[in-house]
This record gives sequence, C-alpha cells and structure tokens, in this order.
Amino acid sequence: MSKEIFNHLVEARDYIKSLAKDFKPEIGIVVGTGLGNIVELVEKNIEIPFKKIPHFPVSTVESHKGSLVLGSCFGKKVAILQGRVHLYEGYEPHEVCFGVRVLGLLGIKILILTNAAGAINPHFEEANIMVITDHINFTGKNPLVGSNIDELGERFPDMSRVYDKDLINLAIRCGELLNMRLEKGVYVGVLGPSLETPAETRALKRLGADAVGMSTVMEAICARHMGIKVLGLSCLTNKNLPDCMQETSFEYVVNTAKKTTERLKKLIMEILKKISN
Repeated sequence: MSKEIFNHLVEARDYIKSLAKDFKPEIGIVVGTGLGNIVELVEKNIEIPFKKIPHFPVSTVESHKGSLVLGSCFGKKVAILQGRVHLYEGYEPHEVCFGVRVLGLLGIKILILTNAAGAINPHFEEANIMVITDHINFTGKNPLVGSNIDELGERFPDMSRVYDKDLINLAIRCGELLNMRLEKGVYVGVLGPSLETPAETRALKRLGADAVGMSTVMEAICARHMGIKVLGLSCLTNKNLPDCMQETSFEYVVNTAKKTTERLKKLIMEILKKISN
C-alpha cells in the first residue's frame, strides 16, 4: 500500500511539473473553510483543478473550490491548495494528506496551514486569528499508520515542535506591525462532521485545547514527517462556551470565516514579506 501511495504522489507531482515547467515552489499554503480568497495574494502563474491532477482527492464541501494555484508573492514562489479534503467526508488519512505531500515533493520547505475553528478559550473573541502553538490529535486517526514511506521520512518522526517557533514568533511580530490582535493557543483536531456538544467542549477545554476544528492535524503530521516547517493559523469563527452554548451552523462558520479573510490575507502578506529565503 505504501509503495502504491508513493507512486501516486510521484505521478501527481510529475503532472504538475509538466504544466508548471521550471516553477519550483518554496512555500505552501492550505486554504481552509470560507478562506478561498487568499489566492488573491499571489500573481498567478498557473491554476490546476484538483480533478485534473492524477489521484488527487476532490473536496465534497461547497466552500472548498478545489484547485492548485502556483504563483509569486513578494519574490517568494508559492503553491496554494485552494481547498482541502477532510476525514469526515469519508477520506482516509493518507488521502487527506495527499496535497501536502505533493507540495513537499515539489520542494516546499515551509507550509502555512489555515483553518476555521471554534474558540474554546473563553478569553478569545469570535473573528480573531489564533496562531497555533501545538495540537491535540483527537480524531482517532494518524496518516503514518501502516508501512512507512521511507522516501518521505523516518518511521518515528519527532513531534515535540510541530509548529515552528521561529514562524510563530514571526507571525506574532507581523500581527503587531499590522496592529492586529492575534491569539496563541492549542488546536484540537476532531473527526466531525457533527459540531461539539457542551460536554465534549468542556472535556476538550480540560485537555488544554484553545480552539477546535476538523482539519489541519493530519496535514501537520505529514509535513513534519517530511521535514517541512509548519505555521498554523486558525480563524475563530464561533465561540464554544459549554455553560452557555449557542446554536451554530456550518453556514455561520463559513460566513464568519469570510469576514476574517481580509485580515488573514494582510497577515499572510506581511509574513511572506518578512519570511527569510
């Protein structure tokens, strides 16, 4: 199975290279729910729908467009996955990580993961951005289960620094330059698609989570397995207070994420300006 997965990754990479020619991305960005407009950051070289790339999984979620955008921003060569797939759609962990692994094979050294998440920390406000300092994998899944793909990384990758400290500090500095309040905290990844009950929210808070979502964790694990530095940014789309839980919906989450997009774009632009080659 691991050999087949690797062969599929190589086929996808080679197809992209055949269209992109000499373009070699340095930085990858994965766009989360309701945040598709981030592609406006880059001067496009090429856009490839996921469905045209061999073996590439396609999202069934309406707010995820499903395309790979290659372009430049402030002299940096960037590859953006406009949309992602999730475990709750029925995809396997290795399928959820397929896009990130292809970006790794294309040569990225830094990965910026964005997502929409519910705030658990009562001090966090809706529509703010949280810089992820660590995560809790509460999905019950791991993309590295099974035979190791030695071409991608070692059998037991270290996870003591999943989210790069230098990138975290850079994001915080960029937020200060923009006079933008940024939170810092732990993201917990859950399976979904049902939203959390008050009791579940209370339990996750006691475990040390500051925000909860249904993505990111699988991709972060795979990126670290490949030696890629990771920065995680969560758009806090709703507030989960277990003792006075308000009803919410996926539509509400998407709409709040869209409202946060402009601030997130400004932050990522500043990060790309300041990030070292």
